[in-house]
Amino acid sequence: MGQDLLQKNVERTSVTKGSPECERAAEGERPISRIVGFQQDENGHWVVALSCGHTQHLRHQPPWQNRAWVLDPEQRAAPVGQVFTCGWCARGADGATLDR
Repeated sequence: MGQDLLQKNVERTSVTKGSPECERAAEGERPISRIVGFQQDENGHWVVALSCGHTQHLRHQPPWQNRAWVLDPEQRAAPVGQVFTCGWCARGADGATLDR
């Protein structure tokens, strides 16, 4: 019934090939994407959609993850269009390089 918090949570991501909208940074710096919107996963957690085609969970699960702003539609809409450093792009990940 309870979830083992020590057990690794393997997340499945929506990963596509990089988009030309992903701003490539200078050598040695992380690539930069922009927030294009938000969606909910099958468990009701919020996921940010990025211009590079990758996604990133932005959960509100206090006390570990305190992001109450994702629960409010107006606050969620505010960062759309802003820069977001994509961890998948920084790793050079695309659909062919990630284990599923």
